Amino acid sequence: MSVLSVLPRPIVAAPMAGGPSTPALAAAVSAAGGLGFLAAGMISADRLAADVAEVRTRTDRPFGVNVFLPDVNGGAVDEAAVRAYAERLAPEARRHGVTLGEPVGGDDAYPEKLAALLADPVPVVSFVFGLPDRAAVAALRERGTEVWATVTSPDAASEAVGLGVDAVVVQGTEAGGHRGGLPDDDDYGLLSLLRLVAARCDRPLVAAGGIADGAGVAAVLTAGAAAAQLGTAFLRCPEAGTSPMHRAAVASTAPTALTRAFTGKRARGVVNDFLRRHDGSAPVGYPQVLHLTRPLLAAAKGSGDASVANLWAGQAHALATETPAGELVDELTAGARAALTAAVERSGAWG
Repeated sequence: MSVLSVLPRPIVAAPMAGGPSTPALAAAVSAAGGLGFLAAGMISADRLAADVAEVRTRTDRPFGVNVFLPDVNGGAVDEAAVRAYAERLAPEARRHGVTLGEPVGGDDAYPEKLAALLADPVPVVSFVFGLPDRAAVAALRERGTEVWATVTSPDAASEAVGLGVDAVVVQGTEAGGHRGGLPDDDDYGLLSLLRLVAARCDRPLVAAGGIADGAGVAAVLTAGAAAAQLGTAFLRCPEAGTSPMHRAAVASTAPTALTRAFTGKRARGVVNDFLRRHDGSAPVGYPQVLHLTRPLLAAAKGSGDASVANLWAGQAHALATETPAGELVDELTAGARAALTAAVERSGAWG
């Protein structure tokens, strides 16, 4: 029996690497009847193991771990373009008193993290930045772990099903943070993508992108999703590791945009001066650009400089509230139920 089929609440907390996703947040969502997630991206395998252990001390409910797949660009990175971008950013770095990082590649310790998850299985493992290979899917499933794949196009959903995944996370362009699929330039809105994937996919679907309240949850459930995955909606929860500067940006009504300026891979965040200045010049190159900008972004975060820091957020970020995660799961579920009931009542006028 799948995790989704026994969830008391159809709410999944999206994994948010870089700080916002914490063991406390994942455990609170799971304990409330949803499915909490840990973000394994940009941390060590040892840190991941510690986070998994901490979640288990906080709840006995199912939870998930999200893993970044390596080689996002398939090796196709224009090194000259990355060097030119480094020259462009050098004055920014000097103003903040830091040296830009080395624009190296890397696999985000993927083999070590996969080995850790095989040695100490968790209920769900999801993947982003492409699709896992068939051997990884089979090995995880043999250990009782459900495998979810994140897609941003109908073709990718079909490919994921062919690999034997248990569920498909359908991410619309409204979502905050990095695009979860490859290539990263697909621009399907969530509702249209969800319906297209549902027409050709026989796996449970988890809808992600721009969902921030109960009515949004109801909309994707009606459109064929088994659950709604929300990230930005949880950024202001006290259990989240979101910085004060990031919380303030999420609470604002500022617009968002997709950009490669911060990491070399398209990601949606609140528009700020750094994004405006460098979006048009940023090359394709993850994780090279991420390693390049990391010291600068860390300095901006440390000083609270919201004009430079990456402020990931989905299009509906202004709907996020400062609510404990468990209460938010309750509110989202009640709001979805009320929205569905209201829709049924309105449909009575159709005859």
